[in-house]
Amino acid sequence: MITIGIRATPKVVTFAIYDTKAETIVNVEKIKIPAAFETPAALKYVRSNLLDVLREYEVARAGVRVTESIANHPNIERIQIEGVIQEAFASSELQSYYVGQIASISKRLGVDRKKFKPLVDGIDDPGVENWRKMGKEEREAILCAMGAKDA
Repeated sequence: MITIGIRATPKVVTFAIYDTKAETIVNVEKIKIPAAFETPAALKYVRSNLLDVLREYEVARAGVRVTESIANHPNIERIQIEGVIQEAFASSELQSYYVGQIASISKRLGVDRKKFKPLVDGIDDPGVENWRKMGKEEREAILCAMGAKDA
């Protein structure tokens, strides 16, 4: 089964495609939102491109890393993008998806919540090739994809 994990920022949506049978990362890529786009066009762009990715890889299940509810300075643009991602999931052919914060993603992965940050920071390695060479958003997307197998 193919899963996808997503981590959004205000200007980039990072996604990871994971093959649960082979237990391998198929692809890690970014959808870069053009700087010239106003918010409505940017959201439409994310939705359209994400739906294309879901179809291209025949994704069955998905997970999206969302802003922590206790964030001191929540980013409105990121939250809007996360909402559009959820809407795209609901409009797609996905079997299921989940919305995850640190605690719920950790639980899905079967790791202690305290071990999530060291994984994201590249200190700990879950056995993924080139883990330490990746950025934090890529690592979070991969962890979300790995957690989506039971979504």
